[in-house]
Amino acid sequence: MHARTADTPIAARAGPLRVLVVDDSAVVRQALAAILSRAGMAVAVAADPVIATEKMRRERPDAIVLDLEMPRMDGLTFLRELMARDPLPVVVCSGAVGEAGGAALQALEEGAVEIIAKPRLGVKGFLEESAARLVDAVRAAAQARVRRPRAAHAGAPPAAGPTPVRRAIAPAAARPPKLVAVGASTGGPEAIRAILERLPPDAPPLVVVQHMPEPFTAAFARRLAGICRVEVREARDGDRVRAGLALVAPGNHHVAVRRGGGQLRVDVVDGPLVSGHRPSVDVLFRSVARAAGAGAVGVLLTGMGDDGAEGLCEMRAAGAHTIAQDEDTSVVFGMPGEAIARGAAAEVLPLGLVATAILERAR
Repeated sequence: MHARTADTPIAARAGPLRVLVVDDSAVVRQALAAILSRAGMAVAVAADPVIATEKMRRERPDAIVLDLEMPRMDGLTFLRELMARDPLPVVVCSGAVGEAGGAALQALEEGAVEIIAKPRLGVKGFLEESAARLVDAVRAAAQARVRRPRAAHAGAPPAAGPTPVRRAIAPAAARPPKLVAVGASTGGPEAIRAILERLPPDAPPLVVVQHMPEPFTAAFARRLAGICRVEVREARDGDRVRAGLALVAPGNHHVAVRRGGGQLRVDVVDGPLVSGHRPSVDVLFRSVARAAGAGAVGVLLTGMGDDGAEGLCEMRAAGAHTIAQDEDTSVVFGMPGEAIARGAAAEVLPLGLVATAILERAR
């Protein structure tokens, strides 16, 4: 069985998904294996990357669930070697305490496709409650186009990235830039990074929903802030939407845009799952359709499922310009593909053209 790379079509396979769980905690291995087995997957386990490597020689898995802090070899080193040697879909299962949170985000840059959170206490109970999220993450990973990291090391200087887009200077009398709403799931962190790091400091205001566990969204925003020319931070309730600022929805909270006093602000709220997620792209897009109408641009990026497809339809119906990422550059084509099928996308673009389109359409 060959690795699914960005240039290799994803073919349907017969039989259950084969998943290898790599974690030094026997409790976590047992809990993860039980949940994935109940979902019909064939699960093998390994206490560290050395044992995992031996098991992979005997039978190649369709996806790996990987802890990062382990004996003999840490998970990040194992991931780098795996991606350099023979790329395979990897879901990182990590705590977000101290350096672990940063390591999990670095793992996404190194080629992992998803993160699920591991608590410090009550591991088994937490994982049981989060079974649906775990199963969805592994299924999405197994469908993903595995991409080699774009740089040999995540610490490569920003200059190694894509050329920034220059924004034309608008006349003084021009209307303010349109609000840009962005949604993504599997593969989204790197797609969002690829867009935001190309935007100029005076880019149109952005509100971003990325499906990501609660402990990681603030660290994700900080990581983007360190490499982008726009200001990036996690959204707070009541934040004003303004040019040059990208607000990232906090994990486990919905973000909606409202108009009040002639300004656009965000509400950060609790609530039930919508389209299977919290935060939900549909919640953001529907609120933008109501609050901004034709004064908005909607962008739906890579991800499994259909979150955001209906919301993008509502944005287009309200007069907004709508963009969906194309299949060739999507890690998983579920969300943008569903939006395209419903007629929600005015444009279907490869990832490399999205930043330019945002600047053109948001003027």
